[in-house]
Amino acid sequence: MMFNWSKLSINQPVFLPLLQEKNVSLFVKREDKIHPHISGNKFRKLKYNIAEAQEQNKNVILTFGGAYSNHIAATAAFGKLAGIQTIGVIRGEELGLDLERTLQKNSTLALACKNGMHLTFISRTCYRNKTATSFLKSLSDRFGDFYVIPEGGTNALAVKGCEEILSTDDSKFDYICTAVGTGGTIAGLINAKTTSQKILGFPALKGDFLANEILDFVPNQDGWSLENTYHFGGYGKVSEELITFINNFFRETSILLDPIYTGKMMYGVIDLIKKDYFPKGSKILAIHTGGLQGIAGINTKLQKRNLPLIIKEL
Repeated sequence: MMFNWSKLSINQPVFLPLLQEKNVSLFVKREDKIHPHISGNKFRKLKYNIAEAQEQNKNVILTFGGAYSNHIAATAAFGKLAGIQTIGVIRGEELGLDLERTLQKNSTLALACKNGMHLTFISRTCYRNKTATSFLKSLSDRFGDFYVIPEGGTNALAVKGCEEILSTDDSKFDYICTAVGTGGTIAGLINAKTTSQKILGFPALKGDFLANEILDFVPNQDGWSLENTYHFGGYGKVSEELITFINNFFRETSILLDPIYTGKMMYGVIDLIKKDYFPKGSKILAIHTGGLQGIAGINTKLQKRNLPLIIKEL
C-alpha cells in the first residue's frame, strides 16, 4: 500500500463526574483524526479495497451513497491520493437536475467533486437495485471497466481493515463500543477482540436485520451484542435531545461527535453508565468512527426545523 500512516489514532481519556461516581473509565479512540477527509472507519474500509483495485490494475472505482454520505466523500479523497478515478452513484435523481445549485448547498458532494469524483444521480427506485447484476451491467456499459465498492464500503476487505482498529495496547479494555451502520466496523472489531472483551454495537438504523448481516463476517455470536434503543427514530433522524447531548459532550470533553453515528453511540454509552450496565472498575473504549464532515448538512436541516445547531468550535 502506498500509504504508511503508522500511528493513526490515539486513545483520549474522558473526564466526567459521572465516570468517577460510577467508578468506570472511558476512553475515545480518535479514529476521526486519521485524515481530514478519509477519517475513522472509512479509511479502514477503503485501505484494502484501494489496494485490491490497484492489484487488479483497475483505474476506476465506482461506489454508491446518499447525498450526505461519509463514504462518498472519503472514497473521492482516497481515490485522489491513490491516483484512481472515482465515480459516485448518488441516490436521488432530482439532485442532478441543477448540479451547480446542489453543490452550492451540499458540502459533502462539493467535496467529492473537488476531489475529482464523477457524480451520477439515479432515482430511489433504481437505487434499490444497486446490487443487481443487470444494473451493474448497465453501469459497466456506460462507464467501462471499474472496481465496485458497495454502499457504506462494507465487504470482506473492509472488515479486514477494521480489524486493525484495535491494537495490542487496547487489550486492557473490558468493553469496546462502536456505532453500527452497515456492520463492517463492528465485524472487524469482533474478529480482533480478545476472548475476554465484549463488543457493544449501537445501530444508527431501526430494525433487527443487522445481526444477521454482521454474522456474514464473524464466526459466531459470542462476545458481542447490539444495543438497539439509541437510534433516535432511525438513520439520519435527530432530535433536540440528541443535539443538546452532542453539544454538552463537546463542551465538557472537547470531542466533537456527529449526529448520525458517534453521537448516538456516545449517548447510549453514557446512558448505560448511568444505568449501571458496566460493572465497577470497567474500562470502556469508544471508537470515534469520524463522519464529522456531515455536520454542515445536518445543521442546514436543523436550521430549517428551528432546532439548535451542532456547535463545531468552543
